[in-house]
Amino acid sequence: MTTHLSSEQRQQLGKVLRDREQTLRAHLKALYDGVSRVDHAREILLQDGDDAPQRDADREIDMAVSDLETVELTRIEQALSRLQHGSYGECVDCGDDVPFERLALEPHTLRCVLCESKRERFQPRSASM
Repeated sequence: MTTHLSSEQRQQLGKVLRDREQTLRAHLKALYDGVSRVDHAREILLQDGDDAPQRDADREIDMAVSDLETVELTRIEQALSRLQHGSYGECVDCGDDVPFERLALEPHTLRCVLCESKRERFQPRSASM
C-alpha cells in the first residue's frame, strides 16, 4: 500500500506517537502505582482529612483524566499499528489522504477534515453545564 506521506514525515509522526505513548503509560502507571482503578478510587475516598466533598471531587477529576488518557493511549496504539501496516494517514471513512498538517496537529486522527466534520455534525451532543 502506498502512502502520501514521505518517509521523513512517517518517521516524524511515528516518533511523536511513540513519545506520547510513553508519556501516557508513565503517567497512568504513576497514577495507579500498581493498584487497580477501583482500588485507586477507593484510596482517594479513604484519604485522611475532613474534607469528604473535596476528596470526592478529586476522585471524579482523577478518574475523568485517566479515562481521557486511556482513550488517547488506545488511539495512539491504533495509529502506530496503522503506521506499521501502511494505512496510516488514510481517512477511515472515505479513504482519502489525511494531510500531513492535520496529522502533525493530531497524529492519532482517523478522519480527514470533511469526514470528521460530517461525523461531528450528526453525532449527538452531550449535555453541558
